[in-house]
Parts: sequence; C-alpha cells; structure tokens
Amino acid sequence: MKPRQSTLSRQITNLSIIFALALIVAVGCFGWWAASRIDDRSIARQARSIQTGLAEIEKRIPVEQNASAVWDDAVLNLRAGNASWIEENLTAWMSEYFGHDQIYILDNADRPVHAARNGAAVDPQDYDAIRSAAAPLLAALRETMAVASAGQSDSTAAVTGLGIEDVVALAGNKPAVISMRPVVPGTDAVQQSPGSEFIHISVREIDAEVAREISEKFAIEDLGYSGFEPQDGEKVASPILNDSGRIIGFFTWVPDEPAYTLIRDTAPALATALALAGLTAALLLRRLKRTSTMLEDSRAEASYLAFHDALTGVANRALFEDRLAQALGDMRRTGSSLALHYLDLDRFKHVNDTLGHPIGDELIKAAAQRLSACVSELDTVARIGGDEFAIIQVGLADNALALSLARTVVEVIGAPFELSGHEVRVGASVGVVVTSDPAASGEELMRQADIALYSAKGDGRGRYHLFVDEMDENVRDQRVLEMDLRFALTSETGLGLVYQPIYDTHSGRMAGAETLVRWDHPTRGKLSPALFIGLAEDRGLIDQLGMWVLTAACRFAQGSNLPWVAVNVSPLQFRDEKFADRVFGVLEQTGLAARRLELEITEGLLLQNSPLVQATLNRLRARGIRVALDDFGTGYSSISYLRTYGVDKLKIDQSFTAALATDQEIQGIVRSIIELGRAMHMQVTAEGVETAEQQRILAAMGCDQLQGYLLSKPVSAEQLVRSLAGKAAPAPADDIRRATA
Repeated sequence: MKPRQSTLSRQITNLSIIFALALIVAVGCFGWWAASRIDDRSIARQARSIQTGLAEIEKRIPVEQNASAVWDDAVLNLRAGNASWIEENLTAWMSEYFGHDQIYILDNADRPVHAARNGAAVDPQDYDAIRSAAAPLLAALRETMAVASAGQSDSTAAVTGLGIEDVVALAGNKPAVISMRPVVPGTDAVQQSPGSEFIHISVREIDAEVAREISEKFAIEDLGYSGFEPQDGEKVASPILNDSGRIIGFFTWVPDEPAYTLIRDTAPALATALALAGLTAALLLRRLKRTSTMLEDSRAEASYLAFHDALTGVANRALFEDRLAQALGDMRRTGSSLALHYLDLDRFKHVNDTLGHPIGDELIKAAAQRLSACVSELDTVARIGGDEFAIIQVGLADNALALSLARTVVEVIGAPFELSGHEVRVGASVGVVVTSDPAASGEELMRQADIALYSAKGDGRGRYHLFVDEMDENVRDQRVLEMDLRFALTSETGLGLVYQPIYDTHSGRMAGAETLVRWDHPTRGKLSPALFIGLAEDRGLIDQLGMWVLTAACRFAQGSNLPWVAVNVSPLQFRDEKFADRVFGVLEQTGLAARRLELEITEGLLLQNSPLVQATLNRLRARGIRVALDDFGTGYSSISYLRTYGVDKLKIDQSFTAALATDQEIQGIVRSIIELGRAMHMQVTAEGVETAEQQRILAAMGCDQLQGYLLSKPVSAEQLVRSLAGKAAPAPADDIRRATA
C-alpha cells in the first residue's frame, strides 16, 4: 500500500504543481494582457490629446486673423496701398503678436501685395513658396464668397465670417495649417463690392514650436514631427490628416505606458520571490490583485489630477473648457442663458511677497472654498491660473442672477481671511459675460469675460463689470496705445519732461523742481499723464518709463544750476529688488550727486509694509538721496510708518491747499501736518498754491516750501535754465519773501 500511497501522493503533488503552474501561466498571461490594454488606452488617450491640441491651434488662427481682418481701417489702407500701416497691423504685426509663421495679403486678382515671415516683412513674391498648396483653398474660398454675395452691391454682410483652413504639405513635404479670411469692413461706413475683397492668409507651420505647445499642455514626452511613421519601436505615431483625409505627416512621441513601467520595475522582485520562495498560486493571485488595485488607483488618481487643480481640488483649465463646451450645448438645447465669470484676487502678489508663498497657497485654497460655496451644484468653479478663477453659471433666466453672483463673489472674497495666525485682506475683480446666443463659442466668451475683468481692474479693482460691446473697442484702443508707448520708449520720440519749480518760503529762492513727464502723441496730440502712466503700470512698462524719466531728469540737473530735482516713482518699481542699484547706476552714469536727487513716493507704498520696500528706502537714503512723501494726508499713513521707513519730506496735497482760505478745519489739518514735519525733522512742501491768500497762510504757518501755478507753471528745461540764470522770473520771489515777513 505504501508504494500506491506514494504514487498517489506524487500524482497529487504533480497535479498540484501542474495546476499551480497552469494557474501562474494563466494569471501571468492575463496580467500581461491587462497591462497591454492599459498601455494601449493610455497611448490612444495621448493620440486624442495631440489631435485635440492641433485642432485647437487650427481653430484659433481664424479668430486671431479676425482681430485685424474685420476692420474699416484695414480695407481703406489696403485700397490705398499704405504699406507701413499694413505691415504694422496686418502682416508683420500679426506674425509678431500671434506667432503666425507666414502672413500674406492678396488683392482681388489673387496677387500677393504684402507678406511677412517670422515677424519681419518680406518680398510679397515669397508667396510662390506656398502658392501650389494654397491654390485649391483660395479657389474654394473665392467661389464660396462669390455665391454668397451674388446679386448684391455690397458684399460685406455676405462674406463676413467666411473663411477656410486646412492642413497642407508645403515645399519639402513640410506640414502647415493655412487659414484664409476675406478682409472686410467692421461697420457700415465702408462699402465693398463683390469680387473686390482682399484675402488675408496666415500660415502656422507644424514644427517643433507647435509640438512643444501641445506637449506642454497635455504632458506628452518628446513630442516631435516626422514625415514617415517611425520604425524604431520606442516611439509611436499619430497621423496628421487634412480635411480630405490625406496623411500629411506624423506626430511621434515616447508613449506613457504606466503598466509596462510598473511591470519592468517590479519584475526583478517577482522573479527573486518566485526563485526563493516558490511562490504559490494563491500568493501570485494576491500579488496580482494588489498590483491591479494599484494600477486602478493610479489611473483614477491620474484621471482626477488631469481634470482638477492639485492645490484647491476645483476644476482645472482642461475640465473648465470641457464643462464650458457642455454648458453651451445645453444652452442651445434648452434656450436658457449662461454666464461666464472671470476673476482674480487683488493684492495677491503683495500677500506672497510679505507673508510668503505658503500663506499665498492657503489663501488660494480658502478663496476656492468660498467660491465653491457661492454656486449651485450645476455650476462649475475652476482655477485657470495662479490667482485666477472662472465660474460657469448655467440655467439663467436673466442678467440679474449673474450680477447677483458677481456681487456675492466680490463680497465673500473681500471678507478677511484667517491664515496661520495672520488676518489677510484681499479683494476680487470680476468680469462677467452673459449669453443666450446659439452661435456663441467658448473662445469668444472667454475673451469677452477677460476684457470685462480687465475693465473692472482698471476701474479701481474690488468690483465687477458686465461685458458690453464697447469694451471690445476700448481694448483695441488700449492695445494700439500700448504699442505706441512701446515705440515711443524704444525710439525716445514724443516723450519729454517739464519741470515745476519749488520755492523756499522764507528766501523766495528756487529750492528745486519736480519733474513731470509729457507725451506728445503723433496722432492723438498731448496725452494726460494719468492716461499713459496707468497704461504703463498695467502693461509692465512702468520700469522702462520710470528709468527713462529718472535718467533724463538727472542728466538735465547735472548740466544746470538747479539745486535738486524731484522724480516721482511708481510703487510698482519697488517690486524690483535691484531698484536701488539701478538708481545708483543712473547717478554714476549722469554724474549727478545723490544729495541733488529727491524721489517722491506715495502713502500706498508705505501701507504695503514690505521688508523689501523698507530695505530699498534705507539704501537710497543711506547714499544721500532724499525721499518725499507725496499727497500726504489723503491716505492712511500713520506716524509709525513714517518712523519705520524714514522720510525726509512731506508734501501737502493740493486739495488741502485749495481749501485753506475757506475752511478752518482744513487749516487745522495743514497746521498739524507742518508741526508734525517739524517735530520729526522733516521738510514740508505745499502743492497747488494758486492764490496769494493761500501763499500768505502757508507762510504764516511755517511751511518750508511752496509749489503751484501762482509761483510757476511747469516749464521746459530751457525756460528753467533761463530762470536760474536770472533771465526770466517765473515766480514772484519778492511776494514770497513779503508773505513771510
């Protein structure tokens, strides 16, 4: 019986081993199959993302063309052959501003009249390089326009919005997106007969820059272009197709294969475990289950992170754009309205600079929570940038609900935040657009909401604005004015300085002068400094403008007998930690002594309570440069701020000076300011002195210096030099001395 028992035991053992091996093989095969499916789906998802990215670029080009192609001035200047205007606004400017690789303008006979490549004007005959690829599209567009405008005297309404775009192969089999749009008037003021239209052609080459843009947006590794499908096995490819389905080329990339990576990383450990422990089928199944769970969890987490902001947990830009597309589709089906809110946090950078980035992150999270609490479950809150959020509000009956939400957002964000023991106060600026138009697109709504947000910020922040059509023209006007200011700063034409003398109250002598910048615009004439200085601050030009004014003022002072010159400094310039070094550099360049320079700052700068600002002011004053606090009394500065930061002079705001002769309370305030300056060993200057009575009162109070139209209006450098030389007297010096007697 023992042999039989032994044989039976061996049979059972062998069967067990065979069963275990079969189970291992089956499970192994299943695991490999499951991993392949996961990786295949990952690759397919990446391929869809790439095609989506290319489609977005292709759809964006016509929208960008319309920025200049739908414009009365474009039609008129093309007819007039105004080459410089066309280059600045339709060809080279379009290339430089929107990144289009090639721009061509064709006349009504399809002859090239203007062209640009990579932001620079080129010979219009360069169009021959794309003529064969563009010809079928051009013929189709002309035919469509002819049919649309047949029998009409003015083709504008018929052809506006028409266009054609496709992916084509250029010379050398190089793929590119070509978009063609007719140049049409934007208003009824200009007429255009059928067949007389110019054609605007934009070419965006599908090159490394396009691949990089798609790669960064969808996190695809090593994305590139190839004319042939790769054969090396490491890369995969997705074809680039034109509208007729023809393959133009291939996008190639190293695929993200999470399952393969995991198997490759864990294979040595599994092999060692099998060799050492003779891993049983139960352990293998258990291991496989754990691995499968890890893969599913990783996939779920990756899917969540792909569509949600990692810091706040609200929707990210990708999910926001998808939800906006869904909301537009629902709106078209139901006939209701939707609202898109764009908002950002006012003074967020100040929080980051003064309290640190961890507090800034806490603020972003807390703001997202408050916004989420303001909306319904059907609405979407998304974070689309650093401190920028968007809200999609659906199912609206009228504008009132959208404006009510915007008002609530401003209120809840304006309430104090308690963050790690700090009470933080910020605000929110909100731009709102409401639509029920079935033809509305997500891109257009986002653009309009952004314009409304910019309008709200420009109107003082901490408020909301509803988009109206007039804002579009304002944005265009601001963009043109910004370009003009950039040119004026680069070419140093049109900008100039004038100087308003400041007089010593007791001696009547000219103590110094305040520098004021002026801009004589070539077409708009003399512009208010409040207009272009605010523009410079909004568009990041204030550092360049400020340093230009400082350099020119110091150079003038060094070449004259002026005791000292005062220059206004924007609070934004103090964000540069090297601002003091740049001022010292100007003094060395011009040779002006530091004691002959006075920098005027505003009370708002002190309110920032910034260590960087304090350190910068200390460095400037240590070198001998004086600091004056402009418009004193109109803000909220305290004596502690004056002592902490160190200020050499207080300038009484002209609104106080104007009321001196009629308001006893104002007289008391001015007297207190003068006494405060004397107690803190600061000089005091009164601005806006326009009457002899004001001059007399200020002199009697002991004000150190006077400035205003009674004494002298702002004058040119030449006039000021003549005054210093005694050839002209812009101020009644004797009257000043008599007032102090």
